[in-house]
Amino acid sequence: MSIYLTAIVKSKKDTNEKLRTVLLDMVTNSRREEACIQYDLHETVDGGVFIFQEEWKDQPSLDQHNKQPYILAFIEQSATLTDDIVIYKTEKLA
Repeated sequence: MSIYLTAIVKSKKDTNEKLRTVLLDMVTNSRREEACIQYDLHETVDGGVFIFQEEWKDQPSLDQHNKQPYILAFIEQSATLTDDIVIYKTEKLA
């Protein structure tokens, strides 16, 4: 069964460009994973807030994704680049 995630990432002041680069790298790498069905990144028009829409094959696949070196590197960098990260696990209704 598919796993759906929406992640909202808010950048710290003056880190928007660096954060965008890191997040776009995550998109490239995530889309290469066999179990990745969807991995889209959006940015608010006024900047500073990034929104991921993700779909994964199943929970074990998502667990494996979260162990990837580029995800672990982002987690390490996030304290200096982000003000807040909120991840919602959702159910597709329509």
